[in-house]
Amino acid sequence: MSVAVTLVFGFALPVRAAETPEPVRMGCGHMTFDTVPGWSLGADGKSVIGPCHGSVVVDKEGNIYTSAHAGVFVFTPEGKPVRSFLGDKYSDIHDMKIRDEADGEFIYGARNANAEGIKFNARTGDIVLHLPFPEASGLKSKPFNPTAITVAPNGDIYLSDGYASNHIFKFDKNGKYLMHFGTKGNGLKEFNTAHGMTLDTRYSPPRLLICDRNHEPKGRLLHYSLDGEFIAEVVTGLGMPTSAVVQGDYVSVPDLHGRLVILDKSNTIIAVLGHNDDPAKRGNYNVPQAQWIEGIFSGTHGSSWDKDGNLYVQDWNVAGRLMKLVRVKWPTVR
Repeated sequence: MSVAVTLVFGFALPVRAAETPEPVRMGCGHMTFDTVPGWSLGADGKSVIGPCHGSVVVDKEGNIYTSAHAGVFVFTPEGKPVRSFLGDKYSDIHDMKIRDEADGEFIYGARNANAEGIKFNARTGDIVLHLPFPEASGLKSKPFNPTAITVAPNGDIYLSDGYASNHIFKFDKNGKYLMHFGTKGNGLKEFNTAHGMTLDTRYSPPRLLICDRNHEPKGRLLHYSLDGEFIAEVVTGLGMPTSAVVQGDYVSVPDLHGRLVILDKSNTIIAVLGHNDDPAKRGNYNVPQAQWIEGIFSGTHGSSWDKDGNLYVQDWNVAGRLMKLVRVKWPTVR
């Protein structure tokens, strides 16, 4: 048994407000991480974000944004809340991306329950763009339930209708409808819940990396060009991949079955984090905070890297679970 696995089983304890467990080490090699017990919890040891089914992004100052039913909460790298954007305008953002633009940093969000994409200033919360169902497409795709959003280098916006038609809509930076592609099904070039999506900058030119969560027989990742052309299946057999985020040559892919996988540039899985082997707890939204286990995930839904390679992970969870995983820096061998 490896050291990483031994540590997980040695220190994996239920989280309670009255106690703070020891950190848990997970992963392997240069993708080894330590959990930060209690990170983002309030002074009483309880979650401050409430029910969540959302995403995580990190701004250029290192602040961490996570979306929940109540809205968007912002934390320092130390896990202290600094601001929030709450209420109907910001509720239930299923996926987020953050982008540094000429007039500031902006968050792009997919709101599946509210049938729109949005863009808002990450500092002030001012909403500058709404993306409702594009009537100009000529489609009659109702309901409209966007689950993922991403932005091309030129500002074009991609919005996936992952909980409904499985079309992916492309807009220009001002919100003008340009095109759409994809349809629902289990064929090679069809999506069965195009749940997550990101810009894959590991390749030149960049391309779309799409999480096809419910594709049979198992979930998969796909590459499409920015013009909506199928490129290839990237990897299959992932369970239920919910989202993806790229840093350098690596991709973090949360799996709703209660784990997070990291892929390298060859799209080989090089680390698995937080694996939950309890069928009653994995993929389960209703795990209360009293039953959380340090280092074990339940319904892994969103993640983001910071500049130092640390990961922030959100579980799909009734109490609102947001975790920090600190990248272990191994000493250089001479």
